[in-house]
This record gives sequence, C-alpha cells and structure tokens, in this order.
Amino acid sequence: MDLDAYFSAHPDMADDASAAPPEGFRSGFVALVGRPNAGKSTLMNALVGQKVAITSSTPQTTRTNVQGVLTLPACQIVFVDTPGLHKPHDLLGEHLNAQATSALADVDVVAMLIDSTKPVGRGDEWVAAHVASSPAAKMLVLSKSDIATPAQTASQFEAARGLADWDAVVSLSAKTGYNAKAFLEEVTELLPVGPLWYPKDMISNVAERTMISEVIREKVLRSFRDEVPHSVGVLVDEMEEERGLLRIEASIYVERESQKAMLIGAKGASVKRLGQAARTDIEQMFKVRCYLGLKVKVKKHWRKDESSLQRFGYTE
Repeated sequence: MDLDAYFSAHPDMADDASAAPPEGFRSGFVALVGRPNAGKSTLMNALVGQKVAITSSTPQTTRTNVQGVLTLPACQIVFVDTPGLHKPHDLLGEHLNAQATSALADVDVVAMLIDSTKPVGRGDEWVAAHVASSPAAKMLVLSKSDIATPAQTASQFEAARGLADWDAVVSLSAKTGYNAKAFLEEVTELLPVGPLWYPKDMISNVAERTMISEVIREKVLRSFRDEVPHSVGVLVDEMEEERGLLRIEASIYVERESQKAMLIGAKGASVKRLGQAARTDIEQMFKVRCYLGLKVKVKKHWRKDESSLQRFGYTE
C-alpha cells in the first residue's frame, strides 16, 4: 500500500522526516489483537509500508510481539503485532497466548481485529473479554472488507459491538488500503500527547537475525501449509557481511524425520526453492546481495521443551 496516496489529502499527516515534533505531538503503543488469521500482521505491514511481520494463511504464524513504527509529523504510532489468541495445545501455544495477553496491559490503544467474512463466535468473545479488561482505549476493527459484502460487514458490526465498550469502530482492508487513513486518524485521536519513542527512520524493533529467521519460516509455511507448519522453527547460525555480500547460514528445525525429508525434497529441490524465495525477500529488505545456506534438522517435541522455546526466542 502506498501511504503517500492516503496522506496526500491530509497534509498535516504527510511524512516529513526533517521536521521536529510539534507542540501537541501524540505518540504511543497500539496492540493489534484478535483470533488467528484476522489480518493483524498484514495490516501492520501495510501501515508501516514495509514487511515487518511475516504473513501466511496458517494460524499462529506470528509467534512473538513484533513492533512496527510509523512516524508522522503529528504522531508516532508503535504497532504491536501479537500472536493470534487461540486454545493452546502445547507449551508453545501457551507462551503465544501469554505474549498476546501481556501486551494488553502495556499499550495505549488495543485494536481488536475481526474478520468481516467470518461470523463472530466464541473465540472472538474470548478475545474480547481480554480486551475489555485492558485499561487502554479500545478499537473495533472489521478487517478484510475488500472480500466481504456490505451485508456481512453490517452483520459483523451488530454481532461485535456489544463485546466491549468501544471507543472507535472502523471497517478497513489492509490489502487495498480502504479506510487505512481513517483508521490512523482514529488511532491518533486516542493516543496521548507524548515524545518520540523511537528515531524517525526506525520502522521495527525486530533484530536482523530474528527477521531473517522469520522470513525463512514464512516460506516454509507458504510451501507446506498442511504438512509441517506448527512444527517449524528457524535459527540463524551465522551471519556476516563482507564486500557487499551478506552471508547467512541458517537451520530449519522440524520434529520428525518425515518432515525433514519433505522439506529437503527430491535431490534437495524443495529446500533450494525455499532458499531462493527467502533470499529474494532478504535482499529486498536489507538492500544487499545475499548468500543463504539452509540446513534441515530434527528436534523432536521442541514445542513442548522450555529450553528449546527459549533458544528460538519465544520465551524470556
């Protein structure tokens, strides 16, 4: 999404990196919460204008609280993309829920995303109960309006408006940009007057190694949607830049030998495709040529092991 197109009709919000924050500058943290696949990561990437969080159709794609920073002359908005709240089936799931709910206590605004194309259910009610208990201002965001009919959107609003005491409501599409500016204006109104929390040119708090490992995991999720998604973890083993070339060695971990064979593929064809797709994204993100070496390893039951979760960065 081209943010310049949305702010051209609103000059006071158009970006000017050289200007000092004016009097009355607003800033704060906005948690994006909701059920898995509600569109949280897609929305944050669209608003920030660059891939910060990975996306896929697989539930629980997001595994950590990722921050994306949007700085404008009138405000600085720090979006906190959280894992989708769900019924956990293992230790990893418990940690994902803990990360998502912990964000609700430390932000200025909680924006709960509800998919406009899917009926509001018990899962949404459960998420909304957590949202309602947060001291932050609350927004109801009906996402994916580009693929929802007006009747669906209206029905979702009627079903969702009683879930919490909403301070603002907006229907939008992260894919097309519909109502993106309206969403930002509503958020800005809810933020307090405050300082620049991050430098103006900063767009994320994600470490480079973490971002690279997440890009690799995204390619696995998109290529093997049903076979291995929740069993995959990625670690960057080595990374160095020399003479304009970023050299990366990374390991993809799965839980079974059959999954390893699937990811490698016949004569290494599958892992080669994964590496090519990941390398393209990494080169675009870091503006540098990249060599990416991938190995596939087995770590049985790592999602149930506290030390493994810590190693992958999913726990403190």
